Amino acid sequence: MLCENLNPTRRAILGASGALFAWAFMPKFAHAAQGRDPRFVTIILRGALDGLTAVPPVGDPDYEGLRQQMTMHTAGVNAALPLDGFFALHPSLANFQRMFQAKQAAVVHASATAYRERSHFDGQDVLESGYSTPGHVETGWLNRLLEGLPQGERIAPGPSERVRGLSVGSTAPLVIRGKAPVLGWAPSILKAADGDLAPRLTDLYGKTDPLLAKLLKEGIETGRIASGLDVKAKGGAGDPDGMEQMARGAARLIAQEDGPRVAALAFEGWDTHAQETERLAKLLRGLDNSLLAFQQELGSAWKDTAIVVATEFGRTARINGTEGTDHGTGTVAFLAGGAIRGGRVITDWPGLKEKQLFEARDLNPTTDLRSVIKGVAVDLLGASAAHLAEAVFPGSQAVAPMKGLIA
Repeated sequence: MLCENLNPTRRAILGASGALFAWAFMPKFAHAAQGRDPRFVTIILRGALDGLTAVPPVGDPDYEGLRQQMTMHTAGVNAALPLDGFFALHPSLANFQRMFQAKQAAVVHASATAYRERSHFDGQDVLESGYSTPGHVETGWLNRLLEGLPQGERIAPGPSERVRGLSVGSTAPLVIRGKAPVLGWAPSILKAADGDLAPRLTDLYGKTDPLLAKLLKEGIETGRIASGLDVKAKGGAGDPDGMEQMARGAARLIAQEDGPRVAALAFEGWDTHAQETERLAKLLRGLDNSLLAFQQELGSAWKDTAIVVATEFGRTARINGTEGTDHGTGTVAFLAGGAIRGGRVITDWPGLKEKQLFEARDLNPTTDLRSVIKGVAVDLLGASAAHLAEAVFPGSQAVAPMKGLIA
């Protein structure tokens, strides 16, 4: 007989494997660009990424004066990786540099959401909800995007409920929450798959609740597809190994012929107030390996994939007294995938003189992140510009989709 702590409720199991029942019935997008069967991945970096360290403007004459001992150089120990002569890349991003050189990755510098304050919670709300102000936490822009996409042929026959997206983590990121059905996968499901709990639960519920038993079985199988039969859960969303495992698992799921076509992941820990150099090197390595994991696991689907990496805001242009940076405004977004027209740093560079900084302290944002996401959604997924302006990013009619992001 099962002990009490090994007898989870129906709600708990549904939370772990919930929408897997409908996963096989997800439709392909009806009007994807150039007849593609695209994949679209959003990675949220929570904590505010320092764009001036991730992609340092080594050609700006005012850069070194602001960054002092944290200045990155293109020669010497731990040299920054070259991009285009003016911008370089943090040395932890070697895989991204290779994608950039292959024209399958791009940087959008001096970018930001519509938010101009410096609260993590409010900034993340704006980034993930798609509204221009905080306080809207019922649904996320990615879920509303899914709702408005025209549905094409079904991948497999089945019930009317169709899973169109994938969230990875213990809870779904706000960006993908909403009415559109979403498959939730947590790496911790492997603990059930690898031990003797799963067979005991399956046996327990098999006689009393066949549907729940089916969901549990599918949930465990999904975990095995995502992470491999012998892979143990590693780290968390703020650990490089955990990031890579989450990315590799998500990629294995969306690579399936009948799998989701859209995914959202959230990586934690990017708030680098102190000792930024060492911390950010570790975090960026995790992000870099995650992008490589997507490329490796997606196989032939990589050519039709676009990944957008975004953060709630940037950090101060000047370093602080603890070899870190404080909450700022402008930052970078990364684009990766075989569908990206890459090899470019896309920016209207504002400069780093004090009078050019936002409120005399931050990198001045000159590119609206919503225009980047809209551009990918229109040209890769066949999204309607009107739906994007009215429902996905409400009130953003003045923000036009950026053209030319998709190859």
